[in-house]
Amino acid sequence: MSVSRILKWVSGGLEAILGIPILGGSIVLGFFWVPLGIMLVLHIITLVLTKKDGGATTGSILGIVTSCIGWIPIVGMIMHILSAIFLMLDANKLDRASTR
Repeated sequence: MSVSRILKWVSGGLEAILGIPILGGSIVLGFFWVPLGIMLVLHIITLVLTKKDGGATTGSILGIVTSCIGWIPIVGMIMHILSAIFLMLDANKLDRASTR
């Protein structure tokens, strides 16, 4: 399993946690929106490694968008859930580096 696929599983799991209505909002507000910045960096790193490995980039790009607009209460929760779903679906797909 490539590093990019592992990062997709990790970032997908973190997005799922942030998508839980009260818990995710409490984490984001409790740490003064720092988790959104951390997730943005994680998604960018995942995107770069995914491009290098030739994998699907949809989840990482959606995660970057989510990190940028995740501060909006209801929209952020929905985006976190969608990002988690797409990241985990992408992580389940094989990339070109895994097939060599």
